[in-house]
Amino acid sequence: MTKSIYEVLKERDLIKQITFEEEFKTLTKQEHFSVYLGIDPTADSIHIGHFIPLMMMSYFQKCGHRPILLVGGGTAFIGDPSGKTDMRKMLTKEEISKNVDNIIKQVSKFVSFEGDNSAIIVNNGDWILDLNYMEFIRTYGVYFNVNRMLDAECFKQRMEKGLTFFELNYMLMQSYDFLHLFETQGCKVEIGGDDQWSNMLAGVDLIRKIHQNGSFCVTCPLLLNSEGKKMGKTVSGALWLDAQKTSPYEFYQYWRNIGDTEVYDVLRMLTFLPMDEVKRLSELPGEQINEAKKIAAFEITKLIHGQEEAKKAEEASLALFEGSGSLENMPTVKVETTTLSILDAILLTGIAPSKGQARTLISQGGISLNDTKIEDTNYTLSDSDFSEGYAILKKGKKVFYKLEK
Repeated sequence: MTKSIYEVLKERDLIKQITFEEEFKTLTKQEHFSVYLGIDPTADSIHIGHFIPLMMMSYFQKCGHRPILLVGGGTAFIGDPSGKTDMRKMLTKEEISKNVDNIIKQVSKFVSFEGDNSAIIVNNGDWILDLNYMEFIRTYGVYFNVNRMLDAECFKQRMEKGLTFFELNYMLMQSYDFLHLFETQGCKVEIGGDDQWSNMLAGVDLIRKIHQNGSFCVTCPLLLNSEGKKMGKTVSGALWLDAQKTSPYEFYQYWRNIGDTEVYDVLRMLTFLPMDEVKRLSELPGEQINEAKKIAAFEITKLIHGQEEAKKAEEASLALFEGSGSLENMPTVKVETTTLSILDAILLTGIAPSKGQARTLISQGGISLNDTKIEDTNYTLSDSDFSEGYAILKKGKKVFYKLEK
């Protein structure tokens, strides 16, 4: 890329907050540097909330900078209190280790490990877990003002129920991560979602107090829908990047069904399409905007699951909604018998988590079987429902599952 990373991020409106902006802008024109993104392994997969920071990381590398992906095998022992009303569940060492391995595989899709600016992956457990706590607090605790820490946005929700001293340490540990990478890897920039601003700012402050200069942080906006709520919720919960937790079809279908007003933000933040194409697609009139949604769904699914899986998801979507393509790759659940109750079928697919909620869906007219609306909560499927070797269970207009015997 001929543009600086600052210009690229500005063009795609990917900068929400930034420290020392003019100094950072000058730096991006003068040299290439290392930049890091931290992800805590609090689950065995990353989700859509990590997507935009990972895209930002990709742009840094495309502009010649070296990415450092930090997996928080150490900080996960505490858990980030940002945006939480309750303390996070404490994970075992074994759970954290397993999560670290899974997440490393996923983040590797966003960066290249070849070339002069090849990415590296580090685990902060390698330097945090062996720290002597008294030495750490004596050396670095003096740089943190508790009054300022308690004013930080990341602690406000936790303050309502009471913030533990244990959680208060998280900001210190994340700040130390940045300092450690600054001193050992020459890392000058930390990036992350805007909900991490307070933690990232503390790291910049720590480095500048000790080394006087050279550190920056840049946050990206959160992905919000037209109602101002975080995007990324599906019928079965969070939108995960792990195909075992969110199937490529379900992942594709999520982006295929975004609102018209969300097309521009999704295309500019979650695809590598040039901005002139992003603007052209997002301005398509009337029903034509659906073509932009198809492109967005395909491009994003291809990035996460690869070209082949994206094509399969596209084919299944065409078969269900446009009468072409193939049903072969739609979400499928194997059934041991064709004579199961409609309530059990709904639970098997995960369309509803309980029989009570399944009954509510039926009573509200939200469940169909082979395009026939189910009105009886005691309905039992039979061989006739599987005349093609499968039955199609549908919730509303957009959630489909194939029941296969």
